[in-house]
Amino acid sequence: MKDDAQLIDEAIAGDSAAFGQLVTRYQDRLYNTLVHVVGSTDTAYDVVQDALVRAFVKLETFERSSAFYTWLYRIAFNVAISRRRREKPAVSVEQSRETSGHEPIDHGDPPAARLEQQERAVQVQTALATLTEEHRAILILREVDGCPYEQIAEILDLPIGTIRSRLHRARLQLRDQLKGVFQEGVS
Repeated sequence: MKDDAQLIDEAIAGDSAAFGQLVTRYQDRLYNTLVHVVGSTDTAYDVVQDALVRAFVKLETFERSSAFYTWLYRIAFNVAISRRRREKPAVSVEQSRETSGHEPIDHGDPPAARLEQQERAVQVQTALATLTEEHRAILILREVDGCPYEQIAEILDLPIGTIRSRLHRARLQLRDQLKGVFQEGVS
């Protein structure tokens, strides 16, 4: 199996199949992360496609000072921000739930428990949507994608200290937004 550097060299030399291997290697991971960032499966798909096209066109500018995925994610994140600034749509909770497709359901639970779980998933998605794009991206990269601080810093082109402080603030904001949501089931 060829590493990223070999595939990049081959793609720059004109081998589109090499870039196809890079796409195959990273598109699912990128898509899964972006669904949480943008809140919509359709938008995440579009952003990933745009980012892959831009990466292919700009592949010669990849300086290799970071991992290829880091560079690709940065492109995708910038595409997502640009798209959001252009569109600024108002999305209801129901639309968000329908388009994102993310409602963790345990089919072994009774219907009342499933309904409660669905309501909580909607509340978490809604709370995430209230965070700024930067805070949401850092939180998702760290908590959903499991990226280390160093990689998040590379992706977002920010110092690690800034990443840590924004992650802390994002967690606090999310906790405040969800105050009471998970305490109700504890009483």
